[in-house]
Amino acid sequence: MASAVADEIIAIIARQAMLDAREVRLDMTLDELGFDSLVLVEALFAIEEKFDVTVPYNANEPDETDFDISSVGAVIAGVEALVAAKV
Repeated sequence: MASAVADEIIAIIARQAMLDAREVRLDMTLDELGFDSLVLVEALFAIEEKFDVTVPYNANEPDETDFDISSVGAVIAGVEALVAAKV
């Protein structure tokens, strides 16, 4: 059963990819979804705004972060950890 955080992130990613949320799988990479660097940044901003967190990702230095964006599931896990750390 997906969490509310996961559902919201999937909705944001689907919106950015111009897909129905039901088409987005946890194992999909952002490349598979057609994300380029601009779409990725827009999605991360939307996630930050929705959950009032700061995603530690720098588009100018994508390899210089510990935040895993290798798949939809990895993004969800990372954001869930950020949300949990706020509490």
